[in-house]
Amino acid sequence: MKERVPRFAIIGAGMSGIMAAIKLRDAGLTDFTIYEKAERLGGTWRENTYPGIACDVPSHLYSYSFAPNPDWSHHFAGGAEIQAYFEDVAREFEVDHLIRFGDEVMRCEFTAERWQLETRSGRRDEADFVIGATGVLHHPRFPDIAGLDDFEGDLFHSARWNHDVSLDGKRVGVIGTGSSAVQIVSDVIDRVGSLSLFQRTAQWIMHQDNPAYTAEERAQFHQDPEHMSQLRAQISQLFADNFANAIVDADSPQMKLIEELCRNNLETKVVDPALRARLRPDYRAACKRLVVSPDFYEAIQKPNAKLVTESMEGIEPHGIRTKDGQLHELDVLVLATGFRVDRFLRPMEVIGRGGLRLETAWAERPAAYLAVSIPEFPNLFLLNGPNGPVGNFSLIEVAELQFAYIMQLVDLVRSGRHTEVSASTEALKRFDASRVEAAKTTVWTTGCNSWYLDDRGVPAAWPWTFTKFREAMAEPDLEAYDLR
Repeated sequence: MKERVPRFAIIGAGMSGIMAAIKLRDAGLTDFTIYEKAERLGGTWRENTYPGIACDVPSHLYSYSFAPNPDWSHHFAGGAEIQAYFEDVAREFEVDHLIRFGDEVMRCEFTAERWQLETRSGRRDEADFVIGATGVLHHPRFPDIAGLDDFEGDLFHSARWNHDVSLDGKRVGVIGTGSSAVQIVSDVIDRVGSLSLFQRTAQWIMHQDNPAYTAEERAQFHQDPEHMSQLRAQISQLFADNFANAIVDADSPQMKLIEELCRNNLETKVVDPALRARLRPDYRAACKRLVVSPDFYEAIQKPNAKLVTESMEGIEPHGIRTKDGQLHELDVLVLATGFRVDRFLRPMEVIGRGGLRLETAWAERPAAYLAVSIPEFPNLFLLNGPNGPVGNFSLIEVAELQFAYIMQLVDLVRSGRHTEVSASTEALKRFDASRVEAAKTTVWTTGCNSWYLDDRGVPAAWPWTFTKFREAMAEPDLEAYDLR
């Protein structure tokens, strides 16, 4: 059997796409192109530049295992620092010049054992394999509120922040109470004239300090890379044991501790009992994605802050009118309303074996075997695809494990043993059935509405421990694959 030298197309130059390119080079596979719809790499961290943005995964864990960063400024890095890290890594590993910026892939069709790609610029390409590294948190979700287009002040989504608009002394409104809103409120409260936070659902807030790394600590990281590697492994284990594995077992002692910490944070930090009552959720902590903050409760109690819990009637030229008839006058309105997390490869047109369209395959909801492979879409693999560990692990660690798994499938074609590899329909059905059953014991199904839930109310995220994810990614079960 003659070994094939395959060509790859990587779609997306965010965290996963950059990693995929570097790993392909490490494997001696140099025939690839990275397609990026934007003019810069970075994905989520390029798109989200709002004030106060930071990662809720520890810095040394939210780093590539092959590119540790001894110069993280804080235990939890800010968005600009993370963006700079990805840009530095792409340059250091010399993959930045392999990215076609501003050239969005519009169509992929599998014909004659190869993928045919078309981009917005009209470019056509062929590839043996497509790596979908399109990310999750980059299609903004806009709220369905009457009068959204009538507002005469400055209005923008948190993921499309308008840095030309000064907030100093302004009357600012923020719609939403997730991580973005909490970070924005804490960051801008001391410079705005007034801030109104429009809350539909209260959030549990986990207190999390974010100390800076000292010059001595950073010097040690430089001098002793092994120490930094050990720290990363230690953080990974602690993160898995005390959080990631806790939330997939709603009755675990660790989950109960998380709830106690959240309750104590609310009860001890918020002085006014009426405000405290309005900030207290009626569901269990971590049922929605847990929000971490060192100072949100302090910020929302500032004299110029107002928590609005009355339902919104609609948006008017000069502000938001709530159903009690009050007009909340605003100069700036920020929509911190999250993302459409079910897009993945879409809106790209993807056509698999026999003319099957991805929109048809995903007519009910997006699904992929082990979050990696879609039946009837051979030689197309996803990084951080549907039903993966999007909400409870470091997505960098997840993507690295997934890519190592994918490369074992690629090797089946490289070796000449097969020409097409995709998960079988039966394997996906079994995986989905077991995932739905396992989800019943997670905290995500204990009585809240969150972006984790699909159209059936079933959590779309990986419902098992990180250990089980590692085991699943260690080696493909070839019986689960349609090999041709």
